[in-house]
Amino acid sequence: MLSPHELATLMLVRSAPDQIDTARVELDTLLDYRLISLEPRVGGWRRPMLTPAGVHLLDAAARLERQHARDALTREDDNLL
Repeated sequence: MLSPHELATLMLVRSAPDQIDTARVELDTLLDYRLISLEPRVGGWRRPMLTPAGVHLLDAAARLERQHARDALTREDDNLL
């Protein structure tokens, strides 16, 4: 299971990979779980990239969040009746 910091780091890799410090401890866990890879760049710099498993995990989390929001709206509508 990922920690909140690891999940947040995974989301940062998706949205702003060039802005992540590659020395972040969370990246090691994400690499171990094969949720990201480090793409070599010019000058020895490495850019974190989502693997298909990382994309799948974030997409699943987004679906859960959308379902949670719909459920909350349904409960709110039921309370109005």
